[in-house]
Amino acid sequence: MKKRIAIFASGSGSNAQKIMEHFKYSDEAEVALILSNNPDAYVIQRADNFEIPAHIFDRNEFYNTDNIVNILKNLNIDLIVLAGFLWLVPNNLLRAYPNQIINIHPALLPKYGGKGMYGDHVHKAVLANKEEEHGITIHFANEHFDEGEIIYQAKFKIDPNDTLDIIKFKGQQLEHQHFPKVIENLIKKM
Repeated sequence: MKKRIAIFASGSGSNAQKIMEHFKYSDEAEVALILSNNPDAYVIQRADNFEIPAHIFDRNEFYNTDNIVNILKNLNIDLIVLAGFLWLVPNNLLRAYPNQIINIHPALLPKYGGKGMYGDHVHKAVLANKEEEHGITIHFANEHFDEGEIIYQAKFKIDPNDTLDIIKFKGQQLEHQHFPKVIENLIKKM
C-alpha cells in the first residue's frame, strides 16, 4: 500500500511541485493533499494541475480546532511535509504525527533559524555576515521554529560576487534536488 503525503505550503510551491512530480508515478508513495494558509498561494494551482485536492485554512482553524488533524487522519496521511510553510506547527498536530512532520529550511541550521528567519531574510543575513558557504537543512518539525532533529544538509560555496538572487537560486537548486529524495528515503523506513 502506498504511503500518503500531505504538503503544507504558504506560497509559490516550487518544492511542492518537485515533490508531486517525484511521486507522480511512484509505487511507494503519493501526494494526497496540499494544505495552505494562503488562499492566493500559487501552490493551489500547482495542486490542481496534478489533480491533487487542496485545503485552505485560517489561523483559527489551524490553532483552535482539530479540523486539520481530522482531515489528515481521515485521508490516512503517513507523512507531513512543510515546504515553504511559515506558521509554527501546533501541539495537536505534533502529537498526532510524532516524527512524521518534516520541514525544509534555506540555511545550514542551527545558523540562521528561528522566528522571522525565512526566505530573503535568511539569505540577506548570510550575505551581511560574509559567510563562505550556505545551504539547506531538512529536519523534523517540533514546537519551536527550526529546532527539530536534522535529517539532511547540503551546502554550496558562496563566491565573492554572488548576489542575493544567485544564492537564492543555488539554494533552491539544492532544495529541488534533495528534498524529494530525502522524503523518499524516509518513506522507505516507515
